[in-house]
Amino acid sequence: MAAKHILSNLAIVLCFSIFALFATADDNECVYTVYVRTSNAISGGTDAKISVAFYDDTGYGVLVKDLQAWGGLMGKDHDYYERGNLDIFSGRGPCLSKPVCSMELTSDGSAGSHHSHDWYCNYVEVTTTGPHIDCAQQLFTVEQWLSLDRSPNELTAVRDNCNYSDGLKRRRPLLPVETLLAASAAAKQLPLQSIIPRSQF
Repeated sequence: MAAKHILSNLAIVLCFSIFALFATADDNECVYTVYVRTSNAISGGTDAKISVAFYDDTGYGVLVKDLQAWGGLMGKDHDYYERGNLDIFSGRGPCLSKPVCSMELTSDGSAGSHHSHDWYCNYVEVTTTGPHIDCAQQLFTVEQWLSLDRSPNELTAVRDNCNYSDGLKRRRPLLPVETLLAASAAAKQLPLQSIIPRSQF
């Protein structure tokens, strides 16, 4: 419990500290900091590419197609997603109107030089902050293999902590943060959120 409390406090401190590093971000860009814990289980590490999508309770979301390429903070020689690792990633993305409360975590199932495509993830924690929003934090307990060879034989883990006021779960179209940020750079007058395709209920 003490370790989790310390990690929680550290996440909040990093939330504000990392945002300061991105202080030149547009008003509609937020900083997302993602903590990923890999299990100590035998063969629990992986060389696969990991992507993650975060949603709020309105169904809007942001997609990071490759966590390591987008915002790996552990150094160029670090081996991500290995047994026992706590890997940290941080980068910019479009702000959501409400706090993140749902997640889709996906492995592409590929194997690198160590031929390790199975992956057991303990948890994912995300903190978000931006120019006009409070720092928010959400923990997603995963405790699942992302593998086609191990139960539940899936490469995606979905975790939903949202409290839907009307009981309806929504998913709206989303684009990778890389696409959104590139489009924003090409059209500075266009708010990032308006680039996201919006569907009606």
